[in-house]
Amino acid sequence: MSKVVMNDGAGGELMQEFISKHITSHFPKMDTEVPLDALDDSAVVDDVVFTIDGHTVNPLFFPGGDIGKIAVSGTVNDISVMGAKPIGIASSVVLEEGLDADIVDRVMKSMGDTAAYAGVPIVTGDTKVMGAGELDKMVVSTAAIGKRPDYLDHDMEVANSYRKVDSRWCSDSNTRPGDVIIVSGYMGDHGIALLSFREGYGFDSVIESDVQPLNKMIEKGLRVGGIVAMKDPTRGGLANTLNEWAGKSKCQLDIDEECIPLRDGVVSACELLGIEPLNIGNEGKCVISVVPEMAEEVLKAIRSTPEGKDAAIIGRASEGPGRVVLRTEIGGRRILEPPSGDPVPRIC
Repeated sequence: MSKVVMNDGAGGELMQEFISKHITSHFPKMDTEVPLDALDDSAVVDDVVFTIDGHTVNPLFFPGGDIGKIAVSGTVNDISVMGAKPIGIASSVVLEEGLDADIVDRVMKSMGDTAAYAGVPIVTGDTKVMGAGELDKMVVSTAAIGKRPDYLDHDMEVANSYRKVDSRWCSDSNTRPGDVIIVSGYMGDHGIALLSFREGYGFDSVIESDVQPLNKMIEKGLRVGGIVAMKDPTRGGLANTLNEWAGKSKCQLDIDEECIPLRDGVVSACELLGIEPLNIGNEGKCVISVVPEMAEEVLKAIRSTPEGKDAAIIGRASEGPGRVVLRTEIGGRRILEPPSGDPVPRIC
């Protein structure tokens, strides 16, 4: 009999296989606009957008963030990348007996501050306590609902003026040949920041997590119009996100390696550890697919926000099999394979 392993929950191909075989296969098929089987960041039922996330982070606090900030940011972002406006968050907290109450206060304050910054209230919740040793300090689960805003209607109207867009939402399967791929900033910051702090590697440069809510930045881009797909590249990083898009959209993504924003400290750390930086999870970045006619305007709008000031165009979609082709810095080409899982466990 097979056993659950860490990579079954770490993003990438192994998690997708595990979910399909052991989770979603047991659930009834439902006729919804964006169903569970689509494996998008949120579902859509009767124009209500809904998502849920479980968070188990080690350590609870790290440079740039903590489990509470991740919980709120990640859930707000999962609603936002569908093109929806998040309107309310639910929180479920499971605590280990013996945990310092001061730690609980710090995490809850961080959740409240992040929700206030995003403008999305925490409206309901639940708290449980488990025995000492039965849990590693704390698990936080957050769910959220969102509604369809008028600026998404405008965005899709602009996109449809250039070509037909199949989904009314910014779904993973919406990318088509010619579309331009944008990332909102530096890749890999979160995973390397947490790994360095947790393991005490002491890299020369101090990397801070990028964890942050992106709903305000995303709204700016949608108000310009022409965005067809969005995703936050969390577990499995940019490589996993791009491969999901290529497979679901049935087209090739041609990516320029030298255009991908990567900090020198992240690159150096990954080289030292033998890790592919594009497989590292992020918690405050977004990948965006936009019709080519609107790409520069969307990029300008995103760069006007604090969250997107380092945004860059990294490639285009083209006719071809559902794969990602990376143009390397020395002029070669290689297939960017999807990771089996995120190389840094328990980062979100």
